[in-house]
Amino acid sequence: MPKSIDVTVVIPTFNERDNVEPLLDKLAVALADHGWEAVFVDDDSPDGTADAVREVAKRDPRVRCIQRIGRRGLSSAVVEGMLSSSADFFAVIDGDMQHDESVLPKMLATLRDDASVDVVVGSRYVDGGSFGDWDQKRIAISQFATKLAQRITKAELSDPMSGFFMIRRPAFESAVRQVSGQGFKILLDLFASSPEPLRYREVPFEFRTRVHGESKLDALVVWEYLMLLMDKTVGHIVPVRFAMFAAIGGFGVFVHFLALWSLHRAMTVDFAWSQGIATFVAMTSNFYMNNILTYRDQRLTGFKALYGLLTFYAVCSLGAVANVGAAQFVFEADYTWWVAGGAGAIVGAVWNYAASSVFTWNKNRT
Repeated sequence: MPKSIDVTVVIPTFNERDNVEPLLDKLAVALADHGWEAVFVDDDSPDGTADAVREVAKRDPRVRCIQRIGRRGLSSAVVEGMLSSSADFFAVIDGDMQHDESVLPKMLATLRDDASVDVVVGSRYVDGGSFGDWDQKRIAISQFATKLAQRITKAELSDPMSGFFMIRRPAFESAVRQVSGQGFKILLDLFASSPEPLRYREVPFEFRTRVHGESKLDALVVWEYLMLLMDKTVGHIVPVRFAMFAAIGGFGVFVHFLALWSLHRAMTVDFAWSQGIATFVAMTSNFYMNNILTYRDQRLTGFKALYGLLTFYAVCSLGAVANVGAAQFVFEADYTWWVAGGAGAIVGAVWNYAASSVFTWNKNRT
Protein backbone atom coordinates (compact mmCIF):
# COMPACT_ATOMS: atom_id res chain seq x y z
CA MET A 1 0.00 0.00 0.00
CA PRO A 2 1.31 3.50 -0.79
CA LYS A 3 1.99 5.86 2.10
CA SER A 4 -0.82 8.15 3.14
CA ILE A 5 -0.25 11.74 2.12
CA ASP A 6 1.27 13.78 4.94
CA VAL A 7 1.99 16.91 2.93
CA THR A 8 1.00 18.28 -0.45
CA VAL A 9 3.72 20.33 -2.11
CA VAL A 10 2.06 22.94 -4.33
CA ILE A 11 4.26 24.17 -7.18
CA PRO A 12 2.88 27.06 -9.28
CA THR A 13 4.57 27.14 -12.68
CA PHE A 14 4.88 29.12 -15.87
CA ASN A 15 7.52 28.06 -18.39
CA GLU A 16 9.42 25.74 -16.05
CA ARG A 17 9.56 22.58 -18.20
CA ASP A 18 13.28 21.97 -17.67
CA ASN A 19 12.92 22.19 -13.90
CA VAL A 20 10.11 19.64 -13.48
CA GLU A 21 12.09 16.39 -13.20
CA PRO A 22 15.11 17.84 -11.33
CA LEU A 23 12.78 19.37 -8.74
CA LEU A 24 10.83 16.14 -8.29
CA ASP A 25 14.09 14.21 -7.85
CA LYS A 26 15.10 16.58 -5.06
CA LEU A 27 11.67 16.38 -3.41
CA ALA A 28 11.86 12.57 -3.47
CA VAL A 29 15.16 12.70 -1.57
CA ALA A 30 14.10 15.38 0.90
CA LEU A 31 10.74 13.74 1.73
CA ALA A 32 11.80 10.11 1.45
CA ASP A 33 10.60 9.36 4.99
CA HIS A 34 7.21 10.98 4.51
CA GLY A 35 4.08 10.50 2.46
CA TRP A 36 3.96 13.35 -0.04
CA GLU A 37 2.53 14.46 -3.33
CA ALA A 38 3.45 17.26 -5.71
CA VAL A 39 0.71 19.30 -7.36
CA PHE A 40 1.94 21.44 -10.23
CA VAL A 41 -0.49 24.26 -11.06
CA ASP A 42 0.52 25.45 -14.49
CA ASP A 43 -0.84 28.57 -16.16
CA ASP A 44 -0.89 27.04 -19.66
CA SER A 45 2.87 27.47 -20.21
CA PRO A 46 3.75 27.72 -23.91
CA ASP A 47 6.94 25.71 -23.27
CA GLY A 48 4.92 22.57 -22.45
CA THR A 49 5.44 22.48 -18.69
CA ALA A 50 2.07 20.78 -18.14
CA ASP A 51 2.95 18.04 -20.66
CA ALA A 52 6.24 17.41 -18.88
CA VAL A 53 4.44 17.04 -15.56
CA ARG A 54 1.88 14.64 -17.02
CA GLU A 55 4.65 12.47 -18.46
CA VAL A 56 6.10 12.05 -14.98
CA ALA A 57 2.65 11.54 -13.47
CA LYS A 58 2.11 8.51 -15.73
CA ARG A 59 4.79 6.63 -13.80
CA ASP A 60 4.59 8.37 -10.41
CA PRO A 61 1.16 8.61 -8.73
CA ARG A 62 2.54 11.20 -6.29
CA VAL A 63 2.62 13.77 -9.09
CA ARG A 64 -0.43 15.66 -10.36
CA CYS A 65 -0.98 18.51 -12.81
CA ILE A 66 -3.62 21.23 -12.80
CA GLN A 67 -3.47 23.15 -16.07
CA ARG A 68 -5.25 26.49 -16.01
CA ILE A 69 -6.39 28.13 -19.23
CA GLY A 70 -7.43 31.77 -19.51
CA ARG A 71 -6.12 32.96 -16.18
CA ARG A 72 -2.77 33.58 -14.51
CA GLY A 73 -1.30 34.42 -11.13
CA LEU A 74 0.79 32.62 -8.55
CA SER A 75 -1.50 33.32 -5.59
CA SER A 76 -4.65 31.97 -7.21
CA ALA A 77 -2.66 28.98 -8.52
CA VAL A 78 -1.51 28.11 -5.01
CA VAL A 79 -5.06 28.36 -3.69
CA GLU A 80 -6.34 25.98 -6.37
CA GLY A 81 -3.55 23.54 -5.68
CA MET A 82 -4.30 23.46 -1.96
CA LEU A 83 -8.03 23.09 -2.55
CA SER A 84 -7.34 20.04 -4.71
CA SER A 85 -5.63 18.24 -1.83
CA SER A 86 -6.87 16.16 1.11
CA ALA A 87 -3.60 16.46 3.09
CA ASP A 88 -3.36 18.02 6.54
CA PHE A 89 -0.36 20.15 5.58
CA PHE A 90 0.38 22.21 2.48
CA ALA A 91 3.81 23.36 1.37
CA VAL A 92 4.47 25.98 -1.28
CA ILE A 93 7.71 25.99 -3.25
CA ASP A 94 8.68 27.75 -6.47
CA GLY A 95 9.14 25.71 -9.63
CA ASP A 96 12.45 27.42 -10.42
CA MET A 97 14.39 25.38 -7.79
CA GLN A 98 15.59 28.50 -5.98
CA HIS A 99 14.00 27.35 -2.72
CA ASP A 100 15.78 24.75 -0.58
CA GLU A 101 13.56 21.65 -0.53
CA SER A 102 15.77 20.04 2.17
CA VAL A 103 14.11 22.42 4.69
CA LEU A 104 10.67 20.84 4.11
CA PRO A 105 11.10 17.98 6.65
CA LYS A 106 12.00 20.51 9.35
CA MET A 107 8.89 22.54 8.49
CA LEU A 108 6.71 19.43 8.69
CA ALA A 109 8.26 18.30 11.98
CA THR A 110 7.65 21.74 13.48
CA LEU A 111 3.96 21.70 12.59
CA ARG A 112 3.52 18.13 13.83
CA ASP A 113 5.35 18.66 17.11
CA ASP A 114 3.96 22.06 18.05
CA ALA A 115 0.19 22.47 17.78
CA SER A 116 0.55 26.18 18.56
CA VAL A 117 2.16 26.87 15.16
CA ASP A 118 -0.02 27.46 12.10
CA VAL A 119 2.64 28.33 9.52
CA VAL A 120 6.35 27.69 9.13
CA VAL A 121 7.99 30.27 6.87
CA GLY A 122 11.27 29.90 5.03
CA SER A 123 13.08 33.18 5.64
CA ARG A 124 16.04 34.77 3.91
CA TYR A 125 16.43 37.30 6.74
CA VAL A 126 16.86 35.21 9.90
CA ASP A 127 20.29 33.90 10.97
CA GLY A 128 21.43 31.24 8.51
CA GLY A 129 19.35 32.57 5.62
CA SER A 130 20.67 34.45 2.60
CA PHE A 131 19.72 35.99 -0.74
CA GLY A 132 22.26 34.00 -2.74
CA ASP A 133 23.64 35.99 -5.68
CA TRP A 134 21.26 38.96 -5.37
CA ASP A 135 22.93 42.33 -5.79
CA GLN A 136 22.53 45.13 -3.25
CA LYS A 137 19.96 46.98 -5.37
CA ARG A 138 17.62 43.98 -5.52
CA ILE A 139 18.08 43.32 -1.78
CA ALA A 140 17.26 46.97 -1.01
CA ILE A 141 14.06 46.75 -3.11
CA SER A 142 13.09 43.54 -1.29
CA GLN A 143 13.71 45.16 2.09
CA PHE A 144 11.56 48.16 1.17
CA ALA A 145 8.74 45.89 -0.06
CA THR A 146 9.05 43.89 3.18
CA LYS A 147 8.56 47.00 5.29
CA LEU A 148 5.40 47.84 3.34
CA ALA A 149 4.12 44.29 3.77
CA GLN A 150 4.74 44.24 7.53
CA ARG A 151 2.15 46.99 7.95
CA ILE A 152 -0.70 44.69 6.92
CA THR A 153 0.37 41.17 7.93
CA LYS A 154 -0.75 41.36 11.59
CA ALA A 155 2.60 39.72 12.45
CA GLU A 156 6.26 40.70 12.78
CA LEU A 157 7.39 38.39 9.99
CA SER A 158 10.98 38.97 8.95
CA ASP A 159 10.22 37.76 5.41
CA PRO A 160 6.52 38.26 4.54
CA MET A 161 7.52 38.27 0.86
CA SER A 162 8.70 34.66 1.03
CA GLY A 163 7.12 32.20 -1.38
CA PHE A 164 8.42 29.21 0.58
CA PHE A 165 6.32 28.01 3.51
CA MET A 166 4.17 25.23 4.98
CA ILE A 167 0.72 25.74 6.51
CA ARG A 168 -1.88 23.68 8.34
CA ARG A 169 -5.14 22.98 6.54
CA PRO A 170 -7.35 24.68 9.21
CA ALA A 171 -5.26 27.86 9.03
CA PHE A 172 -5.51 27.92 5.25
CA GLU A 173 -9.25 27.25 5.30
CA SER A 174 -9.86 30.05 7.80
CA ALA A 175 -8.29 32.61 5.45
CA VAL A 176 -8.93 31.32 1.95
CA ARG A 177 -12.34 32.97 1.43
CA GLN A 178 -10.86 36.39 2.21
CA VAL A 179 -7.69 36.19 0.10
CA SER A 180 -7.55 38.53 -2.85
CA GLY A 181 -5.75 35.98 -5.03
CA GLN A 182 -3.89 38.81 -6.75
CA GLY A 183 -0.23 38.83 -7.61
CA PHE A 184 2.65 36.66 -6.49
CA LYS A 185 2.72 37.03 -2.69
CA ILE A 186 0.36 34.38 -1.36
CA LEU A 187 1.98 34.25 2.10
CA LEU A 188 1.34 37.96 2.61
CA ASP A 189 -2.22 37.50 1.33
CA LEU A 190 -2.90 34.65 3.79
CA PHE A 191 -1.52 36.53 6.78
CA ALA A 192 -3.45 39.69 5.89
CA SER A 193 -6.67 37.75 5.23
CA SER A 194 -6.79 35.47 8.27
CA PRO A 195 -9.56 36.44 10.73
CA GLU A 196 -7.19 35.57 13.59
CA PRO A 197 -3.45 36.31 13.59
CA LEU A 198 -1.61 33.28 12.25
CA ARG A 199 0.88 31.74 14.67
CA TYR A 200 4.15 31.21 12.91
CA ARG A 201 7.75 30.15 13.14
CA GLU A 202 10.54 31.04 10.75
CA VAL A 203 13.37 28.82 9.55
CA PRO A 204 16.34 29.98 7.49
CA PHE A 205 17.07 29.00 3.91
CA GLU A 206 19.55 30.11 1.27
CA PHE A 207 18.05 31.44 -1.92
CA ARG A 208 19.59 29.59 -4.85
CA THR A 209 20.63 30.77 -8.29
CA ARG A 210 18.23 29.85 -11.08
CA VAL A 211 19.63 27.22 -13.46
CA HIS A 212 16.88 26.85 -16.10
CA GLY A 213 14.27 29.29 -17.39
CA GLU A 214 13.88 33.02 -16.85
CA SER A 215 12.92 35.12 -13.84
CA LYS A 216 9.27 36.23 -13.69
CA LEU A 217 10.16 39.44 -11.82
CA ASP A 218 9.23 42.48 -13.91
CA ALA A 219 7.51 45.83 -13.53
CA LEU A 220 4.05 44.25 -13.77
CA VAL A 221 4.84 41.89 -10.89
CA VAL A 222 5.67 44.96 -8.79
CA TRP A 223 2.38 46.47 -9.93
CA GLU A 224 0.47 43.37 -8.78
CA TYR A 225 2.21 43.58 -5.42
CA LEU A 226 1.05 47.17 -4.98
CA MET A 227 -2.47 46.10 -6.01
CA LEU A 228 -2.41 43.45 -3.28
CA LEU A 229 -1.33 45.99 -0.66
CA MET A 230 -4.11 48.34 -1.78
CA ASP A 231 -6.68 45.54 -1.66
CA LYS A 232 -5.75 44.67 1.92
CA THR A 233 -5.83 48.29 3.09
CA VAL A 234 -8.79 49.87 1.24
CA GLY A 235 -10.41 46.90 -0.49
CA HIS A 236 -13.09 46.68 2.19
CA ILE A 237 -14.19 50.20 1.23
CA VAL A 238 -13.94 50.10 -2.56
CA PRO A 239 -12.85 47.19 -4.79
CA VAL A 240 -9.29 47.77 -5.96
CA ARG A 241 -10.15 46.70 -9.50
CA PHE A 242 -12.83 49.36 -9.66
CA ALA A 243 -10.46 51.98 -8.25
CA MET A 244 -7.88 51.13 -10.91
CA PHE A 245 -10.54 51.01 -13.63
CA ALA A 246 -11.74 54.48 -12.59
CA ALA A 247 -8.18 55.84 -12.42
CA ILE A 248 -7.47 54.59 -15.93
CA GLY A 249 -10.77 56.13 -17.02
CA GLY A 250 -9.56 59.44 -15.61
CA PHE A 251 -6.35 59.13 -17.59
CA GLY A 252 -8.53 58.35 -20.62
CA VAL A 253 -10.08 61.82 -20.28
CA PHE A 254 -6.60 63.31 -20.64
CA VAL A 255 -5.95 61.10 -23.71
CA HIS A 256 -9.28 62.21 -25.19
CA PHE A 257 -8.52 65.91 -24.88
CA LEU A 258 -4.97 65.46 -26.13
CA ALA A 259 -6.25 63.67 -29.24
CA LEU A 260 -9.03 66.24 -29.69
CA TRP A 261 -6.57 69.15 -29.49
CA SER A 262 -4.14 67.44 -31.86
CA LEU A 263 -6.81 66.76 -34.48
CA HIS A 264 -8.96 69.89 -34.25
CA ARG A 265 -6.50 72.61 -33.33
CA ALA A 266 -3.17 71.34 -34.66
CA MET A 267 -4.44 69.50 -37.75
CA THR A 268 -7.65 71.58 -38.34
CA VAL A 269 -9.86 68.52 -38.67
CA ASP A 270 -13.61 69.18 -38.40
CA PHE A 271 -14.71 69.22 -34.74
CA ALA A 272 -17.30 66.46 -35.06
CA TRP A 273 -14.80 64.14 -36.72
CA SER A 274 -12.13 65.12 -34.19
CA GLN A 275 -14.47 64.41 -31.27
CA GLY A 276 -15.46 61.03 -32.67
CA ILE A 277 -11.89 59.96 -33.38
CA ALA A 278 -10.69 61.21 -29.98
CA THR A 279 -13.43 59.17 -28.29
CA PHE A 280 -12.27 55.97 -29.96
CA VAL A 281 -8.62 56.77 -29.21
CA ALA A 282 -9.47 57.21 -25.51
CA MET A 283 -11.55 54.02 -25.39
CA THR A 284 -8.76 52.09 -27.11
CA SER A 285 -6.21 53.44 -24.64
CA ASN A 286 -8.46 52.54 -21.71
CA PHE A 287 -8.96 49.01 -23.02
CA TYR A 288 -5.28 48.23 -23.41
CA MET A 289 -4.29 49.80 -20.09
CA ASN A 290 -7.00 47.86 -18.27
CA ASN A 291 -6.02 44.69 -20.11
CA ILE A 292 -2.40 45.08 -18.99
CA LEU A 293 -2.94 46.44 -15.47
CA THR A 294 -6.44 46.07 -14.03
CA TYR A 295 -7.13 42.63 -15.53
CA ARG A 296 -3.60 41.29 -15.83
CA ASP A 297 -4.67 37.92 -14.41
CA GLN A 298 -7.33 37.66 -17.14
CA ARG A 299 -5.36 39.38 -19.87
CA LEU A 300 -6.76 38.91 -23.38
CA THR A 301 -4.42 38.09 -26.24
CA GLY A 302 -4.70 37.41 -29.97
CA PHE A 303 -8.21 37.30 -31.41
CA LYS A 304 -9.67 37.39 -27.90
CA ALA A 305 -8.10 40.80 -27.42
CA LEU A 306 -9.70 42.03 -30.65
CA TYR A 307 -13.09 40.67 -29.60
CA GLY A 308 -12.59 42.21 -26.16
CA LEU A 309 -11.80 45.58 -27.71
CA LEU A 310 -15.02 45.49 -29.76
CA THR A 311 -17.11 44.59 -26.70
CA PHE A 312 -15.36 47.35 -24.77
CA TYR A 313 -16.32 49.86 -27.46
CA ALA A 314 -19.94 48.72 -27.16
CA VAL A 315 -19.92 48.83 -23.36
CA CYS A 316 -18.39 52.31 -23.23
CA SER A 317 -20.79 53.63 -25.87
CA LEU A 318 -23.73 52.58 -23.73
CA GLY A 319 -21.91 53.97 -20.72
CA ALA A 320 -21.73 57.35 -22.41
CA VAL A 321 -25.50 57.26 -22.93
CA ALA A 322 -25.99 56.36 -19.25
CA ASN A 323 -23.63 59.16 -18.26
CA VAL A 324 -25.53 61.81 -20.21
CA GLY A 325 -28.94 60.51 -19.13
CA ALA A 326 -28.05 60.48 -15.42
CA ALA A 327 -26.45 63.92 -15.62
CA GLN A 328 -29.51 65.39 -17.37
CA PHE A 329 -31.85 63.87 -14.79
CA VAL A 330 -29.87 65.32 -11.89
CA PHE A 331 -29.49 68.70 -13.58
CA GLU A 332 -33.24 68.95 -14.20
CA ALA A 333 -33.78 68.32 -10.48
CA ASP A 334 -32.28 71.78 -9.92
CA TYR A 335 -28.80 70.66 -8.95
CA THR A 336 -25.75 72.59 -10.11
CA TRP A 337 -23.99 71.62 -13.31
CA TRP A 338 -20.93 70.16 -11.59
CA VAL A 339 -23.03 67.92 -9.30
CA ALA A 340 -24.97 66.71 -12.33
CA GLY A 341 -21.76 66.14 -14.28
CA GLY A 342 -20.21 64.23 -11.38
CA ALA A 343 -23.29 62.05 -10.97
CA GLY A 344 -23.25 61.22 -14.68
CA ALA A 345 -19.55 60.34 -14.54
CA ILE A 346 -20.09 58.00 -11.58
CA VAL A 347 -23.01 56.24 -13.26
CA GLY A 348 -21.00 55.86 -16.46
CA ALA A 349 -17.93 54.54 -14.63
CA VAL A 350 -19.95 51.99 -12.64
CA TRP A 351 -21.73 50.81 -15.79
CA ASN A 352 -18.49 50.52 -17.77
CA TYR A 353 -16.80 48.57 -14.97
CA ALA A 354 -19.70 46.19 -14.34
CA ALA A 355 -20.52 45.58 -17.99
CA SER A 356 -16.90 45.13 -19.12
CA SER A 357 -16.36 42.64 -16.29
CA VAL A 358 -19.19 40.57 -17.76
CA PHE A 359 -18.72 41.02 -21.49
CA THR A 360 -15.02 41.84 -21.93
CA TRP A 361 -12.98 40.29 -19.11
CA ASN A 362 -15.29 37.51 -18.03
CA LYS A 363 -12.92 34.67 -17.08
CA ASN A 364 -15.65 32.13 -17.86
CA ARG A 365 -15.60 33.36 -21.49
CA THR A 366 -11.80 33.58 -21.82
